[in-house]
Amino acid sequence: MKKFSGSIVVGLLMSAFALAGGDIAPVEPEVVVPAPVVVDDSGFYIGLAYSAARYKGDFYADFFDAEDYYEVFGKYDVDFNAIMAQAGYKFNKYIALEGRYWHSLGSPEASVYADYYVNGDFAGNISESGGDHEMKAWGIYVKPMYPVTEQFDVYALLGYGNVEISEDYYGELLDENDFQWGIGASYEFTENLSIFVDYVRLLDKNGLFVFHDMSGDYDADLDSTLYTINVGLTYKF
Repeated sequence: MKKFSGSIVVGLLMSAFALAGGDIAPVEPEVVVPAPVVVDDSGFYIGLAYSAARYKGDFYADFFDAEDYYEVFGKYDVDFNAIMAQAGYKFNKYIALEGRYWHSLGSPEASVYADYYVNGDFAGNISESGGDHEMKAWGIYVKPMYPVTEQFDVYALLGYGNVEISEDYYGELLDENDFQWGIGASYEFTENLSIFVDYVRLLDKNGLFVFHDMSGDYDADLDSTLYTINVGLTYKF
């Protein structure tokens, strides 16, 4: 009797499987593909930095008196400590537009060296320091960037700006506009705050310079360079 009842149960199960279409298809799990996360890297930012700046001027002047022809070959160098403020807009992780302003701290003295020639013959030299100097500069830059990692960027600065250098006794020594460029790197250690270091060439130009001598003032040819090394913090809104 037990054997007959087991056969009936097996037969009923086989009939049910046949009515259901034969084989039982396995249930496949649904695969959910997560949507890509789009990071908006654009926005305004501001920053503040300490700058070490060096101005180097190579000058040449010549003049006549009643009998002799004089030539002067010299160097006029000033080292500045300065503060730099920046503001910009980052369009994406590859490009930004940035403005900067520098102002010197304290009143550094210039180091001046000059060789004198009279009628082509060496006549002596001077080496001295003096004067209280002030430096102001600004620039506007296109800032191409390359993200090496999610936190670390390298970048360049390409733009145009102005440099002014003055001295307490003679007044304005230099006021020049020029092409400016720089290279640097930044590291983002929070979502909004990053540290940066860069080198910016603010001036590389030939012009006229008033050379001050005990016997008078003379126009001199002047090759001027001014560069800064900047270390600072940037905050992105």
